[in-house]
Amino acid sequence: MPTATAADAALLGQVTDAVRLAARSLRERFSTDTRPGDLDAILADLAANDGTVLDILKAPLLAARPGSGWVEDELDGGALPPGEWWVVDPAEGNINHVHGIGEWAVTATLVRDNAPVLTVVHLPLTQDTYTALAGHGAHLNGTPLRPSAKTELGAALVGTGQARPGEDEETLRRIGASVTAMLLGALVVRVSVPATLQLIHVAAGRTDAFWQYSDVRSGLLSGALLVSEAGGTVTDTHGRPWSLASEDFLAAAPALHAASVAVLSALH
Repeated sequence: MPTATAADAALLGQVTDAVRLAARSLRERFSTDTRPGDLDAILADLAANDGTVLDILKAPLLAARPGSGWVEDELDGGALPPGEWWVVDPAEGNINHVHGIGEWAVTATLVRDNAPVLTVVHLPLTQDTYTALAGHGAHLNGTPLRPSAKTELGAALVGTGQARPGEDEETLRRIGASVTAMLLGALVVRVSVPATLQLIHVAAGRTDAFWQYSDVRSGLLSGALLVSEAGGTVTDTHGRPWSLASEDFLAAAPALHAASVAVLSALH
């Protein structure tokens, strides 16, 4: 993974300000009393949330890095063309937002030649901001993050979740099998969305591992950089180096990575 430059470090402050400003608009749209009545209402609310944030966030980020690209589909996956790209989720956990649940955030990650170099994750309801610069650590509101020091999988709080609606049957079966396997191996398994909000807990040492059968960039890139810069281990579920071309994902506390791989790699 490349090391962020001095220019990247200066850019991080701009990105943080832009994300916080855009996130304020999403906070204004949030209500714990929201109760969407059907799929059409859900889809309309999801689109409105995305549009509200992107109207504020997209132009400043592109202007901050002239010549950078913009990934339009937040649910897309796979490797990107060479160069710099912004991978943004305007409402990470949007499905929670439109149902009046408070687990959502706004994220922005700068990717250079398929490696994340900086990321910002802002949680408007708590005003917490998670940041990471490649080679320079990960922070919560300016305080360094550290992963869990646990050494036994049997004492671990771990998690997974669904990356997108409409996953194919094979992927859904793999998710179910992995949950069963981890229920037998770990202490407690959380199954929830979005991925980023589980990954910030791994980076902060509150939880011990997270895996997902997915290549959705927007849900994994920011958390991957936060976990690795905090000192955690990021691979695929077989323990191989993770990249945007990987089919699945694992982030774990260092001393629990091998045990997590042993459980998950046995499933396929």
